This record gives sequence, structure tokens and C-alpha cells, in this order.
Amino acid sequence: MTSVLYDVPGPKARLYSLLGSVAGILIILGILAIAVTTLAQQGIFDADRWEIFYGPLAPDVWSLIGQGILSTLAAAAVAAVVAFPLGIALCLLRISLIAWIRVPTQVVLEFLRGMPVVLMMLFILLVFATGQFQAVVVGLVLYNAAIFAEILRAGIQSLPKGQREAGLAIGLRSFQSRMSIEFPQAVRRMLPSLVAQLVVLLKDTSLGYIVGYEELLRKIQIMADFLGPDFLFPAFFVGAAIYILINLTVSRIAIWIERRGSKKAAGGMASAIKTVDLEVNVPGPEKK
Repeated sequence: MTSVLYDVPGPKARLYSLLGSVAGILIILGILAIAVTTLAQQGIFDADRWEIFYGPLAPDVWSLIGQGILSTLAAAAVAAVVAFPLGIALCLLRISLIAWIRVPTQVVLEFLRGMPVVLMMLFILLVFATGQFQAVVVGLVLYNAAIFAEILRAGIQSLPKGQREAGLAIGLRSFQSRMSIEFPQAVRRMLPSLVAQLVVLLKDTSLGYIVGYEELLRKIQIMADFLGPDFLFPAFFVGAAIYILINLTVSRIAIWIERRGSKKAAGGMASAIKTVDLEVNVPGPEKK
């Protein structure tokens, strides 16, 4: 099928694209080869460097890493559960038709989005004298609630105006139309952005290191300091792999939820169409 948005590339364009792709792959492979060679020369791949993960110290090392993972997931889970409903509330205030509600909310959202998360954590810790866990969670909640609010607002504004007009036309109030018609569609439409922000939230738990919260990164740093600089790279390499694995798991769960929701929506639409079709095609009483 020919696209009307751009011309189909010709033989020369396809050749240049192929050459560019090959050159890019070769450059990436060259950089990886240099990095691996440099690390090998420093003895990073020696077996004794990685013995901490399978040798006599392995139980203590993995126990420490496990504690860090649990702390990271706990802070991220609590922050996400609190930040999303708060983001919905801020979004409703941000799109309010009343100016004295909408304008201050906009100012608050811009302030929260512009503040570094680590500064908010430090502010909560020092001013309110809370624990490290509370400082990390509150900092993450304030920042991510503002981001969730803006993502949802963008999703609502991207919907056709007829969606809201139809809701009001059938007798729904403004709030009912927002929650029953517009928000479900906005969440489905903006789900990739919401998932990406959840991944950012999870990674931002590592900022708790600054306020003394013993999440995964701080546990790895403690372990590396105790074992010595020879084990610094293996420790942080394993930590990075764990972060990537957790983020991939979150992304896969979100994709599964999105597909499940799409199937339910498609099933409901098909059922509605079938019902309408049956009602239209049902023969009426024959006239005598």
C-alpha cells in the first residue's frame, strides 16, 4: 500500500539507508569491542572478581541485594499507588472551568514539575523531620502526581469534543462525563506514557541514596565498599541488570493489561453492534 504522506524511497535511497544501517551497526560493534577489550585488560572478567555471587560470601551478598530490591519495590509501589489518584485529582482541578481553581493548580503543577525530585526528598526529610522512607515516597508522589496529571490532561484534550458533548446530552453531569467517558479513554490512549513514567518512578527510587534510604543502589554501594574496589564493577553490573529486569517486567505487565483491555473493549463493541443489528433486522408484525 502506497502512503500519501511521503514518496516511496527509490533504489538509491534504499541503498543509502542500507549502507547507513550497516555503518551504524559496525560502529556500535566497534565501541562494544573496545569496551570489552578494555575491561578484559583490567581483569574485570576474571572468575575471582565474580566469586562473590557464587562463592562462600554469596548468601550474604544476595541477602543484601534482596533487601535492597524489597526496599526499592516498596517505595515505588507506595508512591505509584498514591501518585496516580492524586494525579487524577490534580488533572480534574487543572481542567476545571472555574478560573480560580484552574490557575492556582497550574502554578502548583509547574512548580512540582520543575523541582528536582532529590530536592523535594531533602526538603521533606529536613523540614518535617520524617524518616528516609517517608521522604523518598513523598518526594516521588509529589513529582509523579504532577506528571500523571499532565499526561491525563493531554489524553483528555486529545479526545474528540463529541465524547463530552454526548455524555452531557444523555444527562450526565460534568464530573460524571469526565470519570465515566473521558478518563477511561484517556488512560487507554496514554497508557504507554503512563507506563514510561512508572519506569521513571521506579528508577528515581535510587535518589533515596542521597537521603540515606537503603534501596538497591545504596545496598550495592555498601557491599562494594565492604568488599573493596575490585568488586565495584561486578556489583554495579548486577545492580543495573536487576533494574533493567524489573523495568522490563513492569513494561510487560502494562502491555498485557493494555491488550486485555483492548480485547474487552473490542468484545463489548462487537456485542453492541450485534445487538443493534438484531434489533434492526427483527421483522415487525405483518400487516393484514
